[in-house]
Amino acid sequence: MADSVTVSAVEDGTRLLRWFVRNYPSMPHREFYRLCRGGQIRVNSSRCRGQEILRAGDVIRIPPTIREFADVPKKTESGEQFSLVDLEKLRHAIIYNDDDLVVFNKPAGLAVQGGSGIRKSVDKMAAALFPYHKISLVHRLDMETSGILVVAKNQRAAQFLSRAFQNKTANKEYVALLNGDVKEDRGIIDDYLLKGRVFDTPERENGTGARPSHAVTEYRVLSRVSDALTWIEFSPKTGRTHQLRLHSAFVLNAPIVGDDLYGRNKKISGGLEAVVSTNNLFLFAYKITFQHPTTGRMVTFRAAPPKFMVAVMKLLEFEMP
Repeated sequence: MADSVTVSAVEDGTRLLRWFVRNYPSMPHREFYRLCRGGQIRVNSSRCRGQEILRAGDVIRIPPTIREFADVPKKTESGEQFSLVDLEKLRHAIIYNDDDLVVFNKPAGLAVQGGSGIRKSVDKMAAALFPYHKISLVHRLDMETSGILVVAKNQRAAQFLSRAFQNKTANKEYVALLNGDVKEDRGIIDDYLLKGRVFDTPERENGTGARPSHAVTEYRVLSRVSDALTWIEFSPKTGRTHQLRLHSAFVLNAPIVGDDLYGRNKKISGGLEAVVSTNNLFLFAYKITFQHPTTGRMVTFRAAPPKFMVAVMKLLEFEMP
């Protein structure tokens, strides 16, 4: 029996042939056109030629004979490889989408940018989801960090949003679970970072001659547990590599739970090891505010925390800000 698939809003504007190539990548074009001529492939019950423009809500008839061509991993020129299932998971992570930008709730463990040794990344997968747009990254999240990621869909939006993040007019807020007791309820960390190290001054490092980058983070303690764990909100004013992880581990002396790079040698005290046992980093970008590149209005997006974090929040009675 034939299947029926409804075209999603993300797929609006895609040509029928492109839709089938994306979803049944190993199907030869000649087979696709043969099925169209024979009426096996239809759109809204009507015969088609293959070059029709699909609209959200259209219903595509999928003949059973092409199921064998589905879900073959896709490879990019950089060697990345992702499947239809991967693309569908990323599509479900979309929390906002328009002609200028798309906002994802990025899962932990997914790289933002592709490169050598990266099997799949947001930028390449977003390009596959939106083949008729120019996808550009305007800010980053660590692979291990989950939460809100904004991606531009055209050059004008990319330039506008990149300036917003560079000029600090775009504000990002995070929540994190720290392994340690942060004594002060509020504070501002103002120092310099270079290659995983924290410096008090911007003087060049003697060994390399490199100048550390200025890094500023505001924080607010939301809750504490048994002088062992701190539930905290971070508002970074700069965007340095591993900034929040470094400030947690070396300034607050309380590394982020799950941080194998900067906190692997610090055990969780108070008998709470089993409660927060996880392979995930407990750092989540939950909120972002910026000016929309077309409307000019300030917009704010919030994301729901990942399941591994929700489970611990319930056990420890933590709440989102």
